[in-house]
Amino acid sequence: MIRNPLRLLWGLWVFLLVVPAVVLAGLAILLLPGLRARRAAAGAVCRAWFLLCGLPVRRSGIERLPAAGCIIVANHASYLDGPLLFACLPPHFGFVIKKEASRAPVLGLLLQRLGHHFVERNNRHEGAGDTRRILRALERGEAVAFFPEGTFSPDHGIGRFHGGAFALAARTGLPVAPVSVRGTRDVLGGTRRWPQWARITVEVLEPLPARKGSGDAATELRDAARAAIATACREPLL
Repeated sequence: MIRNPLRLLWGLWVFLLVVPAVVLAGLAILLLPGLRARRAAAGAVCRAWFLLCGLPVRRSGIERLPAAGCIIVANHASYLDGPLLFACLPPHFGFVIKKEASRAPVLGLLLQRLGHHFVERNNRHEGAGDTRRILRALERGEAVAFFPEGTFSPDHGIGRFHGGAFALAARTGLPVAPVSVRGTRDVLGGTRRWPQWARITVEVLEPLPARKGSGDAATELRDAARAAIATACREPLL
């Protein structure tokens, strides 16, 4: 039960703002002809939502992102992380999302129009095909963002990273840009069902140089990215 009336009212405002934000973003995504324009418009709506919610978002290190194709990996602590990165990253980035989302009514269509990449996690054969499609996109020079933890947990800390993003990096020779997200766990993460105000920070860390090669290269990239993000977030490795 929420005892603080101001927090109750603010939480209602936060949730109510979702409706016009989704409608505006949805119209832009459906009507605009170009992929970059659709992503830019959706990102602007996300930034407006955080602003109208009164949630201060500080982003830094964006200039560290490679100009050409690269792979972003970020920690995952809240439902807000996807919209937050979409608000903060340049519009040439697509996201890797679980395939279940592509089957959701309306949402699936919007995510497809935004050029995101879907991966099947429960079917090995289908998942391998999805990975090959992402590989071809990276080889064409596209930039892709991953949440390598896959999901978020109620525990405070950085969970185990799955290896898919780093295997792709090792195979293509693309750099990996770690991104630390702080504050979203406090707003609406873990077992929290009602938002609370907190400052949010998105920081692009120093990109890890390409390490093209075998599985050892992917493992080194994974461990280095996870350690860098944990240090920046001031959270333990779980």
